[in-house]
This record gives sequence, structure tokens and C-alpha cells, in this order.
Amino acid sequence: MGTRSHYLGASMRSPGMAVFKQQKVEDVYEIGEELGSGQFAIVKKCREKSTGVEYAAKFIKKRQSRASRRGVRREEIEREVNILQQILHANIIKLHDVYENRTDMVLILELVSGGELFDFLAQKESLSEEEATRFIKEILDGVNYLHAKKIAHFDLKPENIMLLDKNIPIPHIKVIDFGLAHEIEDGVEFKNIFGTPEFVAPEIVNYEPLGLAADMWSIGVITYILLSGASPFLGETKQETLANITAVNYEFDEEFFSHTSDLAKDFIRKLLVKDTRKRLTIQEALTHPWITLIEETKVQENKKAENSQLKTKRLKEYTIKCHSSMPPNNTYINFERFARVVEDISLMEHGFSTLAMSHDSLQEDIDALVSIYNEKEAWYKEENENVRHKLSQLKYEHRKIESLKKHIQDDIKTVGSSLASVTGKYIDLKSQYESLSQELSEELAWIQDLMSSFQLENGNEARVNGNFGSVFNKDINESLMELLNRSCCEEFLAGLNLDVAESRQ
Repeated sequence: MGTRSHYLGASMRSPGMAVFKQQKVEDVYEIGEELGSGQFAIVKKCREKSTGVEYAAKFIKKRQSRASRRGVRREEIEREVNILQQILHANIIKLHDVYENRTDMVLILELVSGGELFDFLAQKESLSEEEATRFIKEILDGVNYLHAKKIAHFDLKPENIMLLDKNIPIPHIKVIDFGLAHEIEDGVEFKNIFGTPEFVAPEIVNYEPLGLAADMWSIGVITYILLSGASPFLGETKQETLANITAVNYEFDEEFFSHTSDLAKDFIRKLLVKDTRKRLTIQEALTHPWITLIEETKVQENKKAENSQLKTKRLKEYTIKCHSSMPPNNTYINFERFARVVEDISLMEHGFSTLAMSHDSLQEDIDALVSIYNEKEAWYKEENENVRHKLSQLKYEHRKIESLKKHIQDDIKTVGSSLASVTGKYIDLKSQYESLSQELSEELAWIQDLMSSFQLENGNEARVNGNFGSVFNKDINESLMELLNRSCCEEFLAGLNLDVAESRQ
């Protein structure tokens, strides 16, 4: 039994996460022979000590760090376990228990010992279409159970269709390997690149949103191979195979389908449809006439087609080729490279999205800055006009002040000239006054002398010549009045002299 579990996309967890027992698995189970191995997992037969029931113990190596490429990430194992814990169906492998130690996680699974369905059929001499239909019906029943729970397997292929026990008359199939299984949620887009190229649907190759319809395409490919021993899309290279898938490039070669009924071909045609909306759903597949047709009708059709015994030679050759030319079925490692590609694509998409958001944000900032710049430019222009207008007014006022200043300076010069003229006249008048004052002083001195001499004479002659004294006194009085007037004139000149001095200051 090979190890086949890997998940390369975004993990979606159930509300109730798996609880891994920390107890040593060896304390509960006797570990036996190895059944299969892969790079990161080993499957061994084991027996539960308390009941004696045999199981398969799958030891999965845990990835010790995110940077490491060795081992399987914990969330991938948890996702597979969470899905298996929801499943209980006769045609799907059962999970019995889970354990964990320092290096491994251990899944205790139902022991499926009958080998692969195709290996079992290839060992038979012939295969009736009725037998093939019964096995396809069991596959559909198991997938119907999964799809009812919105679980897509995403890795349906011959290696994952096992027999519970091939030593019974009518073996029961078991769908195994839920490493790529995914719970599909309404409104949640899921994309990934995974699966075996020969069996993947076009939407996986084209990296388009995925859903339950991808399993129906794989069932169509399995049915084609089961009935013919040939693979519908297999090319010389993986690129050619994928190109055939996206182009839906296949045909029912008469060499391979000479003993196949038209209903079987119609069943395959309606599954290998590129448009997922037109592809058969699981319910439609279960109600297809090839699946539901009564046994008597099938017998009649078988007789028409020479009892419809399908030769298993080519199926045997196909299984031999698959086992010899392809590496062991190990989903954990088959698409590790695809995982890196998907992660890189996701990072690039996130980077482009972030860059686009940054570009939009930057464009908004630029638009805002341009708007602010335009507003500022308009404001500056307006302010510039205002400043120019005010500056023009100031220049005009300045010219007015300069003109007024010039007029005042001219007036000052005129007043200065006038003061100089007045000063000259004042000096002339002053010199005249001083001259007159000198003359007056001399005359006063002469009069005083004269008066002194007359007083002496008047003493002797007063009585004789009284009239003459009166006349003389009258003359003296007039002379004194003239002097008094001259004194008043001197005060006037002194005042004039003061005014001239103040004007000069």
C-alpha cells in the first residue's frame, strides 16, 4: 500500500481540529511488516493489542521548520485527518486513530489488503462490461458520499482505487489517499496545481477555480482506461498530455472500443466535458442509463456485442507500464515542485496586487498634490497681482512724497533767502540804531551839562525873568518826551532782534 497524501494549496480547517494522542503508538499497537513507503511516509501493518484487530499504521515525517523541504507540514496532515474523521462509508477508507511523537504523526487506518483494482482486473482473463459497471458504481457511491459533504477528492486515479479483500467472490472497492482532498465552501474561490497529469481536469491545468466537478472528469478517465486499457489523454511528454487535456483531444479508437456499448461511451463523453457546468454531476452520473439499466437489458446489449467480454490484455499492459515507468505513488512528493510554483505564483499575484494598490494610492496622492499645486498656483498668482498693485501704489505714493519733499526743500531755500535778507536789513537797522543811540547819549550828556549850567543861572535870575523859565521848561519837557519815545523804539528793536534769532534757529 503506497503512501499518497499531499496538499499544495491553501489549507482550510474544520471547526473541530484533530487531536493527536501524545502516547507512544507502540504502547497500544504491535507494529509489524512494512506495506509501503515513500520519501516522507512509511506504512506498516499493525495489530491493536487490546482487540487483536489489524490496521495499517502510516508514519508521516513532520516538517521541522517552515524553511525546510524535508517532511510534511503539520497543517497538511491535520487537514487530511479532519476530512477522514468526517467520513464513514463502505467504499472509503476509514481512519481509526491518530498519534504524534517528536518526529512523526501516525495515522491508524483501515487495513486495505486487496491491492489496486486495476491490478486485480488485469489478472483476469476477461472482464464483462457489467462487472466494470459495478465497480464504477461503487466508485460513484463513495464519491457521492464525499460530494454530499462538499468534499472533493482531487486525486482519483487507478492507484487510489483499492480492494478491501480480493479473495472474496465480489470484492468491495475502497477509495483511499485524501492527501489532496479539500472541503469546498460556497463563495470561497479555490485554485491549485496538483494531481497526476494523466487524470487531472482542464480547470486544474488552466489554474481556474476548482470544485467537485474535477472528480467527475477523473472518473471519466478511469472508466475509459478500465474499458479499453488505454489512457485517453496520455502523450509522449507531460506537456503533450496537458495539452491534450485542455483541448479535450481524445477519441474512441475502434481497436480499443470494439466491444464497448454505446451507453458506456455516452457515459464517458458526458464526463470528459471541458465546461464544468455541462459536465455530469455525481447525481447525474448515478442516474445515467449505463449505471441504472436493468440487468436484463445489459445482458441483451452484451449479446449484441459478442457477449461484451472486454479483453484485459491491454489493461494488464497498462498496469505493468504504470508500475514500471512511473515512480511509486507518493502524493507527498510528486508535486513538491508544483507547490513551489504555486507558492511563487501566489506571491507574485500578491506582489502585483500590492503593487497595483500602491500604484492606485500613489496616483491618488499625485492627483491630490496636483490639485493642491494648482490651487496654490492660482492663489500665488492672485497674491502676486495684489502685491504688484500695492507696489504700484507705493511707488506712486513715494513719487508724491519725493515731489512734496522737493517742494518743501525749495520753500526752505526761499525762506532761508528771505531770512538772510531780513537779517541784513536788521543788521543795517541795528547799526543805525546804535549810531542814533550814540548820538542820543551824546545829546543827553550835552543836555545834562546844559541843565547843570542853567540851574546855576536860573537860581539868580529866576525872579527877574520868570517867563523865560516857563518857555525853557516847556522845551525841556518836549526833549524828554522825544527821548522817551526813542527808548520805546529801542525796546522794539530789541524785540525784532530776538525774532530774527529765533527764525535762524
